[in-house]
Amino acid sequence: MLQKEILVELQEYIALHLNRGETDYCLEAPHPIYEEEIFSSELEDFIKMNRKPTLQQVLFHYIDQKGVTDSAIYKKAGLDRRHFSKIRSNPDYHPKKHTAIALAFALELDIDDTEDLLSAGGYSLSDSDTSDLIVRFFLNNEIFDLQVLNETLDHFQLKTLNV
Repeated sequence: MLQKEILVELQEYIALHLNRGETDYCLEAPHPIYEEEIFSSELEDFIKMNRKPTLQQVLFHYIDQKGVTDSAIYKKAGLDRRHFSKIRSNPDYHPKKHTAIALAFALELDIDDTEDLLSAGGYSLSDSDTSDLIVRFFLNNEIFDLQVLNETLDHFQLKTLNV
């Protein structure tokens, strides 16, 4: 048990140091840490300098680069016309990862271009996911047949790319 003298001394110490006001300046700062206008301008500049193209922009760049028609790509990817139209006409539309993979296969993109397309949509192929490893294997071996890919995914009891 603590001695009474130590307890009293401890209480005085706490009272003395707790009320010194050392942190008062932080609580009563007259100005914000940053100027809102400067912060907003810097943030906008940062976004402009670092923003990458959207999935929509990357997709249609590859379609133009390959010189194929939209209908050939969406049919090969197993998409209906309305779904593809939504991707083309709505810049805010965010297709699912499986849709982006199907489009990459329809365009017969290599692994780097597929990663570029997926990255534009906020996706990637993970080395720790069996489905992604199967997709990566198909891309590395230039097997672009979605039916064979889906059969392989199904064989491993994984979700197919039914888009």
